[in-house]
Amino acid sequence: MCAARTGQILNVASLATDCGISASAAKQWLTVLQASYIITLLRPHRQNFGKRMVKSPKLYFLDAGLASRLLGIRDAQTLMTHAVRGALFETWAVAELHKQRLNQGAAPDLYFWCDSGGREIDVLFETADRLVPFETKSGCAFASDWLAGLKKWQAMSDVKPGASHLIYGGSESYQREGMDVHGWRDMGSLLS
Repeated sequence: MCAARTGQILNVASLATDCGISASAAKQWLTVLQASYIITLLRPHRQNFGKRMVKSPKLYFLDAGLASRLLGIRDAQTLMTHAVRGALFETWAVAELHKQRLNQGAAPDLYFWCDSGGREIDVLFETADRLVPFETKSGCAFASDWLAGLKKWQAMSDVKPGASHLIYGGSESYQREGMDVHGWRDMGSLLS
């Protein structure tokens, strides 16, 4: 049930109902999954920009391969056409960013942002002086409309966002419209 919810805002009551257990039991099991480094919960960033914001965390598996297996995805061909392909790519990117922070000996201080109007930034990394936004797209060929969320973020944020990053399923990395576009293979040093 958690694998089917990877990359989504967590609704503990819905998860508990689907599993046939109480909400308190679901919370306890989620704690075990977190302590076992199977899942992580990204908290929403507190910045609200004058809009009502989402307050629930997003659930992510820390191993996209495990999540895929639990969802019945056995090969690359199935993944390419599966309905959760985008969520699994986002899950993989969040897991990689999470691991980078842990490997640096730092807390994985990653957040997401979403308001009640559906505007969203997949990952926010908070440094001492700025918020760095990351968007993920599973497609292999860049599309300029992928930058729309980052552009909206920059327009409405009153904090200096610094560099904005798009991580996509392609292999090339470059700058586009003042934003860093990263192929999936260049994930290794984004938070250095």
